[in-house]
Amino acid sequence: MEKWTPLIAPGSLVLGILLARWLSPYIGLVPWIFAFMTFAGSLGSSFNDLKRVLARPLPLLMSLLLLHVWMPLVGWAAGSLFFPSDIYTITGILLAFTIPTGIISFMWVSIFKGNIAVTLSLILIDTFLSPFIVPYTLKVVVGADVQIDTLGMMAGLLWMVVLPSLLGMLLNYLTKGQIKNGLGPLLAPFSKIGLIAVISINGSVVAPFMLDFDWKLVQIAMVILLVAASGYLFGLLAARLCKWDRGITVAMTFNCGMRNISAGTVLAMTYFAPAVVLPVILGSLFQQILASSYAKLLRFIYRKQDQAALTSEISSYKAGHRRNRPDV
Repeated sequence: MEKWTPLIAPGSLVLGILLARWLSPYIGLVPWIFAFMTFAGSLGSSFNDLKRVLARPLPLLMSLLLLHVWMPLVGWAAGSLFFPSDIYTITGILLAFTIPTGIISFMWVSIFKGNIAVTLSLILIDTFLSPFIVPYTLKVVVGADVQIDTLGMMAGLLWMVVLPSLLGMLLNYLTKGQIKNGLGPLLAPFSKIGLIAVISINGSVVAPFMLDFDWKLVQIAMVILLVAASGYLFGLLAARLCKWDRGITVAMTFNCGMRNISAGTVLAMTYFAPAVVLPVILGSLFQQILASSYAKLLRFIYRKQDQAALTSEISSYKAGHRRNRPDV
């Protein structure tokens, strides 16, 4: 399933759009699936991992800088360039690239051997800061005055991310890391199925907007696609230029590209005109496809490293087998 993830993700999105009538009623299950995925992914993490991240916070700070300074500027510039007289579309594009990093990036980073500790730390810190960062950015850039349900967002974060993560890390600590090899492989297939379910259900939310098809929709979609693609690329390039290891590179690629579209959609629908919602919704249309594409790129970049590691494991196995083989 890991091998076919780059194809499964866009396929699940299309499936969600086609089956929107039957899948959309299950949108309430998404947070619960997220909580399970977070728990399963946290089984391999430890409290020491978090301490190491905070002791060397440069990747974390770089990710926050890209997420909430650079990418909002890129989004605002793109919106102003292509839709100079449409303040609603500009606001929607800005909002799409101001909301916090997506929780589902945790799953992608876990699948492609990224740094889970960096990802978890970024998700927690970014989501806690978002009630302050998002309205301030919108107010400064486009003059929008937004009020956010801070307590509601914090409560959702608590049971969807914090508690499952702490539970997984606690079990890892109590079992001295053994649970990763015991329970981890049993839950891994269900996490992959959870990813398919989440993408499909979120895809069902996009379906109604695809019915009102016109040229402006295509223009907005292309702008969102280009800006969103650059988010993944900037994360990848920043990590490579800083010569950080594979784990951090994978984490920054997905964390800087993915956004919490669900939170952005709720904000747009609650506090803005309907025209603001469209750019945010379109972000969910491309997010998983782009993640799949960059997953292929990362697999290509680290192909030789993976082959060398596999060869080393095979050699070690053969050497151990020869030592343990009884004399005939």
